[in-house]
Amino acid sequence: MGKQKTILVAPLHWGLGHATRCIPIINALLANDFDVVLASDGDALLLLQKEFPKLCSLELPSYNIRYPRKGLFFRLKIGAQLLHIKKIIALENNLIEKFVAENDIDGILSDNRFGVFNSNIPSVFLTHQLRVLSGITTKWSSKHHQKLISNFDTCWVPDFELEPNLSGALGHLKHSNIPIEYIGPLSRMTYNELPIIYDILIILSGPEPQRTILENKMIAVFKNDSRRILMVQGRVEEQENRSAIGAVEIINFMTSKSLEQAINSSALVITRSGYTSIMDLTSLRKKAFFIPTPGQFEQQYLARRCADMQLAPFCQQKEFTAFKLEQLTDFKGFEFRKTNPNFSKLFSLFHGE
Repeated sequence: MGKQKTILVAPLHWGLGHATRCIPIINALLANDFDVVLASDGDALLLLQKEFPKLCSLELPSYNIRYPRKGLFFRLKIGAQLLHIKKIIALENNLIEKFVAENDIDGILSDNRFGVFNSNIPSVFLTHQLRVLSGITTKWSSKHHQKLISNFDTCWVPDFELEPNLSGALGHLKHSNIPIEYIGPLSRMTYNELPIIYDILIILSGPEPQRTILENKMIAVFKNDSRRILMVQGRVEEQENRSAIGAVEIINFMTSKSLEQAINSSALVITRSGYTSIMDLTSLRKKAFFIPTPGQFEQQYLARRCADMQLAPFCQQKEFTAFKLEQLTDFKGFEFRKTNPNFSKLFSLFHGE
């Protein structure tokens, strides 16, 4: 029997979605007798360390992305940070080159970290965004994105290849020179039929200041509500902290199992229309209301797509009121579609097969 191979798993820290959707892949790697090294930064790394306390980890340089306070300036704000992002990509690539040379690493799985690849070992890029929506610059941003992906041996897209699928135009191209494999949606969550405890579960995530802006708005809207409401702040800290403001019970973060139970025990979920959230809601067969991050084209597109498919309503952040939830009666909610990624086949790349 050959030696146990070691895979470096490196999700982007841009909210928690990239880290959380890597959890089922990490579990599958461990179940298939791989060793795993975690690599990320900030809350994403801390979350994975809490989920997998026995695994070694590597801290990568932070992209430290900041969103504007007003969605109108989203593209300008991100554009102003492109030079910084480019420097971080180069820095993390140099760090990975050194780490691979000094350690026994047999493969890499990078979730949207462009610098985490190595030409001497199989390197996989995980993304649902083959096309990057950015308004009038979509053609340029998508072409540049695909060029960066081409540094990897293959690209795994966590979605169904054919309609109906979850990512739509984001994860499906008419023509591509990138080796693409559709692996099916990924979720760390499992459906369980539990008694309803919470009328509303609010899940926050994403870069500042928009995470805090939405938190403050949710408190203002629901603090005097008669329903039972739980809000998960999406702030990963050393200790779990609970508090309450009026009707809103607040917890700073939850581990996967606790959040899974909370969602299964909630009548509906209010959250951002991030792709990982959509995959989780599909797995858990939940009704949801989306509030896309102001100015973020991807979340705006996904929210609109879910509304068009009669899965979930949405509104802009500044327009949200408790009365908007009445729209839910006109939507069917997320429908479960069984997906079993063939991990043995996918991981054969790391065995050189």
